[in-house]
Amino acid sequence: MSDQMQISPHDEQPEAVVPEEAVAPARPADEGQTAADVEALQARIAALERENAELKDHWLRAVADYKNYKRRTDQERAELIRSASAALLLKLLPVMDDLERAMSGVTADVAATAWYGGFKLIPQKLQAILESEGVAQMQAVGETFDPTKHEAVIYEPAEDGQDGKVVAELQRGYMLRERVLRPAMVKVGQGNG
Repeated sequence: MSDQMQISPHDEQPEAVVPEEAVAPARPADEGQTAADVEALQARIAALERENAELKDHWLRAVADYKNYKRRTDQERAELIRSASAALLLKLLPVMDDLERAMSGVTADVAATAWYGGFKLIPQKLQAILESEGVAQMQAVGETFDPTKHEAVIYEPAEDGQDGKVVAELQRGYMLRERVLRPAMVKVGQGNG
């Protein structure tokens, strides 16, 4: 046999020595020490409650800051999309103007062709796209001149009742929902006196 000792699972394990203080029931301390311990614990509880209130306040502020940040970034993102859309729509308006000018100069024999019938669909489709994005044509002729909606490029003597009114539209104006996308270029009647 070897020098090593073999232990069988049935051998008894020595019992652990437990200190007497751990087994013995707690003995009541003298009254002065208990009152001091209670006061110390109460002070500790009060300090923890203050710390808890501070942490809760910081947490509530952080949550509010996060909500404000999220709302602000959502608004900025929506505004960015709106301004990008507005910039693209603004670039399409001169194309619409050119198509309308080209169609207004068509002679009767060209207007009778099948080609022109197909060509007329292009501005109609473009107008439908603009309308689906919230773009609407402004009505200018006969309206009172409004510098937020109209750009006066010509003033002419006004007839009766036309003073300060738009008498002709030189370039159509457009609204994007409730705001002006492009002001109308207009001719305004001006009184003689």
